[in-house]
Amino acid sequence: MFTYPHTIENKHGEKLSFLRIVHEPGADKLETEGWAKPGAGPLTHVHWKQDESLTVISGKMATQIPGQEPVYYGPGETATFLRGTWHRFWNAGKDELHIKGWITPPNNIVYFLTELYKAIDNGKNNRPELTATSFIMRKYRSEFAAQGIPAFVRKVIMPLNYFFGKIRGAHKKFKDSPPALT
Repeated sequence: MFTYPHTIENKHGEKLSFLRIVHEPGADKLETEGWAKPGAGPLTHVHWKQDESLTVISGKMATQIPGQEPVYYGPGETATFLRGTWHRFWNAGKDELHIKGWITPPNNIVYFLTELYKAIDNGKNNRPELTATSFIMRKYRSEFAAQGIPAFVRKVIMPLNYFFGKIRGAHKKFKDSPPALT
């Protein structure tokens, strides 16, 4: 579906390149490279079926697991998050953060994040576009989830938006989306 390298970026200062898939015994590994402007980084999220590792090339990265204090990393230091671990990371410095990393197994991460970044860029008022976000968050809920979305939006607005988007035919643009893992 994608050729590598495949690069995405959003209006909040995050840029991510999916470099290549390395075939290893047991599971494939997706190598990544990313950049973030000061303060930029994803919401607290979880990969239910993947491990993720990030190594700082330059800048200062902070990570946090809910309920714990932030941990800070400099060049050459690595943070690894095992599948099922809620976490977030961000640029905690004054200069651009440059990181390299991997995700194993890749599963649907490239498709999911590509569509999520599009929804972020198409949204208004610092919120992602709701119809696309509702579709990808619902379809891939067995693989990924995010905190920071108000409960009413997550439990009522997004399911209703997904339902009415389906009726309106708004999901047709996702007809070639890969199947979610169970």
